[in-house]
Amino acid sequence: MADWGARALSPPDDWPAHPDPFLALNRMGRFDWDLDSGQCHMDARAHEILDISPGEYDGDPASLAARVPPNEATRLDALVTQAIKEGSEHYGAYFRTRLRDGALRWTHTQGCIRRDDTGRPRRIIGIVRDATEELGDLAARRDGDTLDHARREQTNVVQLTTAALAHARTVQDVIDVLKDTQGLTHLGATSLVMGLVEAGRIRLIAEGPEGSFVPGTLVTRIDEPYPMSEVVRTLAPRFIESPDEFARGYPVLWPHLSDLRITSAAYLPLIVQARPIGAMGLLYSDRHGFTPEERNILVALGSSIAQSLQRAMFYEQEKDIAQGLQQAMLPRTIPSVPGADVAVRYRAATIGGSHGRDIGGDWYDLIPLPGGASSEGGRVGAVIGDVQGHDTHAAAVMGQLRIVLRAYAAEGHTPATVMARASVFLHELDTDRFATCLYAEVDLATGVVQVVRAGHIDPLLRDPDGACRRVAVPGGLPLGLSAEFGSLEYPVGTIELDPGHTLLLCTDGLVEQPGADLDDGMLALAAFISAGPGDVRKLADQLIDVAEERGGDDDVALLLLRRRGPDGPQSGNRLQQHVAPGDPEALTEARHMIRAAVRAWGDRDRSDEIELVADELITNALMHTEGAAIVTLRALTGGGRRLRVEVEDTSSALPRRREAGESGVSGRGLMLVDLLTDEWGVEARGGGKCVWCEFAVPPPDRP
Repeated sequence: MADWGARALSPPDDWPAHPDPFLALNRMGRFDWDLDSGQCHMDARAHEILDISPGEYDGDPASLAARVPPNEATRLDALVTQAIKEGSEHYGAYFRTRLRDGALRWTHTQGCIRRDDTGRPRRIIGIVRDATEELGDLAARRDGDTLDHARREQTNVVQLTTAALAHARTVQDVIDVLKDTQGLTHLGATSLVMGLVEAGRIRLIAEGPEGSFVPGTLVTRIDEPYPMSEVVRTLAPRFIESPDEFARGYPVLWPHLSDLRITSAAYLPLIVQARPIGAMGLLYSDRHGFTPEERNILVALGSSIAQSLQRAMFYEQEKDIAQGLQQAMLPRTIPSVPGADVAVRYRAATIGGSHGRDIGGDWYDLIPLPGGASSEGGRVGAVIGDVQGHDTHAAAVMGQLRIVLRAYAAEGHTPATVMARASVFLHELDTDRFATCLYAEVDLATGVVQVVRAGHIDPLLRDPDGACRRVAVPGGLPLGLSAEFGSLEYPVGTIELDPGHTLLLCTDGLVEQPGADLDDGMLALAAFISAGPGDVRKLADQLIDVAEERGGDDDVALLLLRRRGPDGPQSGNRLQQHVAPGDPEALTEARHMIRAAVRAWGDRDRSDEIELVADELITNALMHTEGAAIVTLRALTGGGRRLRVEVEDTSSALPRRREAGESGVSGRGLMLVDLLTDEWGVEARGGGKCVWCEFAVPPPDRP
């Protein structure tokens, strides 16, 4: 035995522990082992069980060598050592003792390890008892030093099968584990049949050997004369030990199996919490009969399979509910958008460590916005977002947030206002979750995209030639947090989406990988998109396939929007000039740009009007605001050719019409714009505004 302490130390004051009358009544002996001194006190009943007299035992465990065989002493010593090293509080074991007459007796011991405040083991208090009657049959079979080889092999298969079943997530996974060639076939089974109890019937889910299917047994009643029905009714296993017994007991079934050379079978009920959930049968072609030990092993295996099967059934039920909830929260359909090709995809997370709950808070949406409709396309809001967490609560919050954000956008609020109001809503909701989100308001007629980002990853932009890049967009705090910290300012970035360009919005599940940097992930994603197909649906499929192959514990939402345009080269359809205040040369260059572009585009008849209105808008921007002006000239097609002039400034103050008076110089600007243009208006653009006007122009002369 191991020497756990220095014997010079004295035992504790309460050593040995007082005998317990209850233990004596149950024929149990007690011992108190002081690990510091090495002394182990045993009461009279313990002496009797170990067949030693008080004079033969001096308190030193080593003096028990005459009663405990060396191999058993080594095994017990290793058990106690392991329990102490692992910090366990208890241990227990069966071991054999040799009596005075040389006979072996099974004995059982249990010990409680007591430690001091530092965690050091100081004392073991336990019991010993005679286990002869309890393990009588087992003792006869274990008279040798090792177990029977065949039994060890079967036990090993049960252990391996149980370990494999621990990783089975679906019912089919359970069946695959059991049919594996390294599984039940090592027990000698030729084949497996299995059925699940559903509404008072048994539905077959594993059909047994090829060619053995019995017509009419796919779904059977529990009261029908089949072995699986019988074990479900009786909750007891049925062991069939010969072909004659099979034929006598189940005359309807046997004729269909007689050609398979089945010699025996074991049918086991699959019971969980005293309720049968199914049954399984093991068919053998080289076995006659089952020993009690083999029956016990198979019953234990059936219990393990039942537990795994119930977990798999719960997983599949929960997965169906989760996926149904997720789909209900996402948009059922995406509206058709004139002037754009749109593709959306969603992939659920795969979380093995959460009982298979495949649900998350990622979402996408595409929102038709008021105003701007034309054959080239109107205005739409593209949304991508991610609510914190991977559970039904995250999905429920996502559904509410998606609806609210959609309502704010459809009311016509600016992108920054939409995001701020959504943040306030989430903060006031009864939840501790936050959400990242990106909202892009796309004007498909002009290609102007206004982007607001709330803690979300940046969008990507793919050119018609395939080149793809990350577009850096200024951002604010995630939704919910910005309201909590009183920081509801969301800067608005602007992207020019030319015809043939594709805007990609996604959640971080498509980018992030364990141990990888986010920037590296964005670069890798951009490279993959560059090499992908130009069709947005095919590209979306490839992206979601990559996410599926990679797996991971985060769901993925994806939205791609490609702006369509008329066939042919598109160069020259947009020109832009930056005009700083107090820079007369920049103002002159803007006038020259407008004059040259109008004439080059074949709009000579209205060139004076266009130049005059543009000059008025630029002058107003420079006079009434503090920042610079950005002048953009666009040639629009579809529904008639139009030329659009945009002047963007940093002021959110809207222009207003004023009376000029008889001698007034100012006040005539908007009157002039209203008189000379076919249509004009004002829209929010980033932190400021954009005043735009359109002129209908004739088609260019054809040679």
